[in-house]
Amino acid sequence: MTDVWSLVHAARRSLADDLAGLAPGRWHEPTLCTGWDVEHVVAHLTAAASTGRWPWIRSIVLAGFRPAVHNDRRLRAHLGSTPAETLTRFEAVVAATVAPTGDTAAYLGEVLVHSQDIRVPLGIGTEPDVEALTAVAEFYARRDFTVASRTLASGLRLTATDGPFRAGDGVPVSGSTLALVMTMAGRRAYLDQLDGDGRAVIIDRLG
Repeated sequence: MTDVWSLVHAARRSLADDLAGLAPGRWHEPTLCTGWDVEHVVAHLTAAASTGRWPWIRSIVLAGFRPAVHNDRRLRAHLGSTPAETLTRFEAVVAATVAPTGDTAAYLGEVLVHSQDIRVPLGIGTEPDVEALTAVAEFYARRDFTVASRTLASGLRLTATDGPFRAGDGVPVSGSTLALVMTMAGRRAYLDQLDGDGRAVIIDRLG
């Protein structure tokens, strides 16, 4: 778990560094998260790094067990008055080890996936470390948690072309570890980076 937290911290630091010189206007450009701009996603990551078990439970209860409402309220609590302040708040939690549960790989996945949600539309070429992505891919193939990744990958044989990740026994689909992780997280932007008959299955499942 300590090793996974170190990967979380490195992923947060990498994103903060990528955003340090971002022009103010670009903070309001759309991301791969429908309805959220860059600043919203960063504030969401700050909220995730600041919310332990009981505050999370209280928040989701007050939101009527509606995750979208819960997430929107939490992120708005961590928005700054300017993008620079929002980034400062995120930088303050880079080394945090706060999470609602002990599923650290899931929270690593949240940072990695949301980082790409921001980077891809902005044209930032930084890619996460394959070791970190492999930890997330293995978790996503095992469990539905914050995303329905296991359900999406059911009946498929997943093979990373750039690392050790292998999972499943069925229709083959291959690609970089990043493409597999992002696809299991429901991001259609990475579908063109996949090969194999399983790609058509995933496209159908993503609707």
